[in-house]
Amino acid sequence: QVQLVESGGGLVQAGDSLRLSCAASGGSSLPYAMGWFRQALGKEREFVAATDWTGANTYYSDLVKGRFTISRNSTKNIVDLQMNSLKPEDTAMYNCAADTTPLLLLRGLLSNTMWGQGTQVTVSS
Repeated sequence: QVQLVESGGGLVQAGDSLRLSCAASGGSSLPYAMGWFRQALGKEREFVAATDWTGANTYYSDLVKGRFTISRNSTKNIVDLQMNSLKPEDTAMYNCAADTTPLLLLRGLLSNTMWGQGTQVTVSS
């Protein structure tokens, strides 16, 4: 079973940047697709970004496109989410996710998705 461990959350001010990391380990092989979801208090979980094995194909929510960048390292076990120009509405628990294809994450077909424990991001105004 693959384990996903997030890091990098914290409290920042609007306009600041923050970088989240998700490290995958264990299992028989590293996941092909990895991505990020977030859930704010009282709201449903929403897709943020995803990428495939190569890191060359990336997908973003319209809410973060142009501000967030997802990347995958050369050994394929770490996915980062660089978040720039943060807004108070970006405040949420951010969870790393892994699956067999990024399209499953993008489309919300999450029945076999693996999840990390999450890291809190709080953006003050």
